[in-house]
Amino acid sequence: MKKIILSLLVMGSVFMISCKDSTMKIDKAQYSGKDVSSEASIIRNKDTKAAELHIEANGKWFLYSGTSVDDIDFSKPIAEGEGSGTFPLNVADSVRSYFQLVTSDGKAILAERHLPMTGGYNFRDLGGIKTLDGKFIKWGKIFRSDDLHNLTDNDIKYLSSIPLVSVVDFRSPEEIKRSPDRLPQSVNKDYAYSITPGNLLAAKSLADLKQSQMDSAMMDMNVILVTDSSCVNRYKDFFTLLQQEKDVPLMFHCSAGKDRTGMGAALVLFALGVDENTIIEDYLSSNIYLGDKYAQYIAENPNLKPLFEVKREFIQAGIDQIKKDHGTVENYLTGVLGVDIQKFREKYLY
Repeated sequence: MKKIILSLLVMGSVFMISCKDSTMKIDKAQYSGKDVSSEASIIRNKDTKAAELHIEANGKWFLYSGTSVDDIDFSKPIAEGEGSGTFPLNVADSVRSYFQLVTSDGKAILAERHLPMTGGYNFRDLGGIKTLDGKFIKWGKIFRSDDLHNLTDNDIKYLSSIPLVSVVDFRSPEEIKRSPDRLPQSVNKDYAYSITPGNLLAAKSLADLKQSQMDSAMMDMNVILVTDSSCVNRYKDFFTLLQQEKDVPLMFHCSAGKDRTGMGAALVLFALGVDENTIIEDYLSSNIYLGDKYAQYIAENPNLKPLFEVKREFIQAGIDQIKKDHGTVENYLTGVLGVDIQKFREKYLY
C-alpha cells in the first residue's frame, strides 16, 4: 500500500511540474498542441479601445502580452483563470497589443481581428486565419479596411503603434480627391492603385434596376475585377508590394472595404493556402462590420441595398471565372499576378 501511495505522489508531482513547465518555459510566441485559437478572441471597444478576452475553456489558462508578437513578455501572465468567460485586460489602450494564450491543451497567438477604429468600420487584420495545412497567418502584417478619411487622432495613434508602413488605396481618383486618407506618421507611402469598377458612387446609376438585376451587376463587377487588364495590373502591383519586406506591414482599402478590397483579401488568402469556404466567410463578414456605416442610407434608399452588402454569389462569380480561365486560383496567382507562392507562405505563415 505504501508503494502505491508513494507512486501516486510521484506521479502527481511529475504532473504538476509538467503543467508548471508548460507555462514557464515559453520564450517564443507559438501555436502548438490542440488548435485553441477558435476558443478565444480579443475584442477591443471601438470607442475606448479597452481590451477583453473572450474564452471558452475547461481548464486553467494563462495569457501573456507584448507590443509585438516577438516582444511578448513571458515572465508573468497579464491574466489567468479557469474555464470560460469574458475577462478585462489591463493593457494600454493607445497601442496595439499581441497575446500568447496557454492552456493545458494547446497554445495560440491572439490579437483583435477587428481593429477598434472610432472613425472607421471595416478594419481587419488577416492574422490568425488557419490554412489548409494547419499553419496560421502572421498577425500584424496584412490589414484590410474601408476608407481612412474619418479616422480620429486616437485611431491614427493606434495604427502608428503597429506600425503601418504602406497603404494601398484601391479607390478611384475622384474618391481619393473627395476623401483623402488620414495616415499615421509611420506610413512611408500611400499607393494610389485605383480600381474603378468597384466605385460605389459610380454604381449608383444602377438605382433603377431590380434587385435581381443589381445582384447580377455585382457578380459581373467581381468578374471584371479579375479579368479586366487595368484591374488585374493593380492587383499585380499590390502583390509586388506584399512580397517586398520594406513595404510591410501593409493596409489595403477602398471606400467600403468589401468589393475591391474583398477581392484583394480573397486573393491573399488563396495565396496563403486558406480553404475557399473560410475565404468566403471572411468576405461575408463585411456585412457585420458595415451594418452601421450604411444603415441610414439604405433605410432611405432600400433599392440600393445590394450595393452596400456582400453576398456569396458576388465573389463566387469572380472565383469561378478565375478557375474557368486558369484552372486553379493558384495558377492565376503565379501566372498572372506574379506571386511566388512558396516564398509568400514562408513570409506570412507561422
